[in-house]
Amino acid sequence: MSTEQPPPEQADSAAEDAKSTSAPDARQGGSGTLLALLFGVAAAGLTLDVVTKIAVVAELEGNPPVRVLGGLFYLDVLRNPGAAFSMATGLTWLLALLAIAVVGVIVWLAPKLRSPGWAVGLGLVLGGACGNLGDRLFRAPGPLQGHVVDFLSFLAPGGQVFPVFNVADSCITCGGILVVLLSLLGRDFDGTIHRKQKKAAHS
Repeated sequence: MSTEQPPPEQADSAAEDAKSTSAPDARQGGSGTLLALLFGVAAAGLTLDVVTKIAVVAELEGNPPVRVLGGLFYLDVLRNPGAAFSMATGLTWLLALLAIAVVGVIVWLAPKLRSPGWAVGLGLVLGGACGNLGDRLFRAPGPLQGHVVDFLSFLAPGGQVFPVFNVADSCITCGGILVVLLSLLGRDFDGTIHRKQKKAAHS
């Protein structure tokens, strides 16, 4: 009794595809290192956001905009009740709850990370979300209603060219872009790398 075996080259190709599309890359490192990377990036982003906000409120609030980098940016302190880049004003409490949910999801996902790129991306989002959440919780007019401090105005004061933003907004945006890019490249948070199946050499 005999069984039909696939050609060796087809078997090798199928094994290679299966390995490349489903097996996590062992070189991605342990979860402990990636947890340190994620929370280290988040702490750095949060610290930079908090320090810059304290400085501009203390030194610049109520004063005319300050031109920096040859007019590339203007330091123009505004209080924003909305989301990143002054969007969704009037929904401060909802945005605060959403930020709390985002932080919770990232913390829950953190132990499952096996990708340094995802750790950096989610760390940026986490740091930015915590930075703006702190404003909404602790700044006037009150908890869940606090207005976020924005102070970076691109090319012109008062957000004439682009909405005024802050370091936290930049962290969230850069982290989100990195996560989307990794997803488009087929790299998952758990280290899995998806590649397109090779086309059969012969029909």
